[in-house]
Amino acid sequence: MCGIVAYIGKKEAYPILVKGLQRLEYRGYDSAGVVMLNQGDLNLYKKAGKVADLKHFAGDQDIAGTIGIGHTRWATHGVPNDVNAHPHLSHSGRLALIHNGIIENYATIKEQLKKRGFEFKSDTDTEVLVNLIEEVQQKENLSLEDAVRIALNEVVGAYAIVVIDRTDENVLVAARKGSPLVVGVGKDEYFVASDASPIIEYTKNVVYLDDQEYAVIPRNGRMQVKTLGNVEKTPFIEELEMDLEAIEKGGFEHFMLKEIYEQPKVIADAVRGRMSASEGWIKLGGVSEYINRINQAKRFIITACGTSYHAGLLGEYLIEELARVPVEVEYASEFRYRNPIITENDVVLAISQSGETADTLAAIEIAKERQALIYGICNVIGSSIPRATHAGSYTHAGPEIGVASTKAFSTQVVILTLMALQIAQHKGSISTSYLRQVLYELQNIPEKIKLTLKLDAQIQEIASRFKDATNFLYLGRGVNFPVAMEGALKLKEISYIHAEGYPAAEMKHGPIALIDEQMPVVVLATNESAHDKIVSNIQEVKARKGKVIAVVNEGDVEIKALADYTIEIPATEEILSPLLTVVPLQLLSYHIALMRGTNVDQPRNLAKSVTVE
Repeated sequence: MCGIVAYIGKKEAYPILVKGLQRLEYRGYDSAGVVMLNQGDLNLYKKAGKVADLKHFAGDQDIAGTIGIGHTRWATHGVPNDVNAHPHLSHSGRLALIHNGIIENYATIKEQLKKRGFEFKSDTDTEVLVNLIEEVQQKENLSLEDAVRIALNEVVGAYAIVVIDRTDENVLVAARKGSPLVVGVGKDEYFVASDASPIIEYTKNVVYLDDQEYAVIPRNGRMQVKTLGNVEKTPFIEELEMDLEAIEKGGFEHFMLKEIYEQPKVIADAVRGRMSASEGWIKLGGVSEYINRINQAKRFIITACGTSYHAGLLGEYLIEELARVPVEVEYASEFRYRNPIITENDVVLAISQSGETADTLAAIEIAKERQALIYGICNVIGSSIPRATHAGSYTHAGPEIGVASTKAFSTQVVILTLMALQIAQHKGSISTSYLRQVLYELQNIPEKIKLTLKLDAQIQEIASRFKDATNFLYLGRGVNFPVAMEGALKLKEISYIHAEGYPAAEMKHGPIALIDEQMPVVVLATNESAHDKIVSNIQEVKARKGKVIAVVNEGDVEIKALADYTIEIPATEEILSPLLTVVPLQLLSYHIALMRGTNVDQPRNLAKSVTVE
């Protein structure tokens, strides 16, 4: 995915664009660029690398202008370099465009345009789109608005775009299909961005564009929102709940570390108003609205990608254990490309931090066609998944800037826990006493995470021992198997060390062949129900000279005597233990990555969410 920002108003655009790009850099960071329109000139500056490289390059150039567009890129078409960086100009230099998404039929359009005399400098689909808009504009002598609308009706794919025309400094046009776009409404000024983070400093009033809508945004006057069918709609202005401090580091060295430490707060936010331990009730609004249909469901299908998939695996354990309903968990990227069996008796849970994951959105559309009930669990208010689902729950994790997800995972697990408990209570598959016991423990989880975070120095010391490892193995049983997978993913994402998460009992079916004195093995050993089995797994690793890092409940002397390194965390209900066991794994990955000198918040080749196929 890429980051888009644009401004039109009375202020100088360049400082707003650059600051906005810095806040959007988690969305893409292999190149960046800006265009300012000033007195009929499009002043274009773009550079491979980070936004800091762009600032250095453009610092002594002509950056004047009160209308402009900016972009930070995560490459899809064309390698990351200066030429392929956005913005892109049209053949004549009249139009400038920024784009997030993929134009699937770009190659066909490109060949047609070449035959008609258009020349191309880059390898991108974006340059094809801006030239298509120019051709429509020139051929029919149309306004920018009409040219954009007609051109977009000819393209196939996903996009969020902003276009400016050097012959008119008083308007910009923005449009979206499948990629997010939000317009900030200020006093005599407008801001456009991929998300609210570049906007919140200037205004809390925003309009979220829906799919296949475009906005005509004037320097003076009222913004118009229309469909690609040229039907005008009344813009719905919403007030942002986000605060500016939520997107700052707040004294932490990295966003990832800040977000790890925010988990006590965001978990408390996620449960607030949704449960009462003392009164023994749970109420997720979306579940309550469809409780009868949910109660009658024959099956739950959970679809997600990446870290959200691991949360979904935990959801399978929780819903089956508590609500006694069969659950299947699917990678959205695979689910959408086969012919899944889905009926009106199924509930499909779509999980996504961003609410914009392309594969998950495609899976939702398949499920809707087959009449299933679609329930969304995501973090970003106003994103595409909440708009596409019948019901859902926000996780209230707040902005997550670090590319490697931490607090979003924890809050997804909390929502899945509440959902499983609410369904179980309604179905009568859980006793009142056990329900209250779990709710009291869930209420105590934030304080227990705070105690776990106090182990940071110990975890940092363990990290120093294994920072040069080339492989890691993570083992877990039951609800801690998905946590093992999540711990391995975190290490891969930010330290670039190969790691695998495995069910502990499956170790003998292959991975045990890898174990030697060079192999660190992280064992999640908090499961009281399988304690003896986990002890046996550790003994098998030690017999082959593997180095064991065990995460255990406080006071577990048996495993402490066996393991090379032991991280003792507070005990809790077993089904809630992932909310605690994941924290040391997040910290371990963070410290190893830091010691290896990698970019913790912006790991290579990754973006925060995958909004293109």
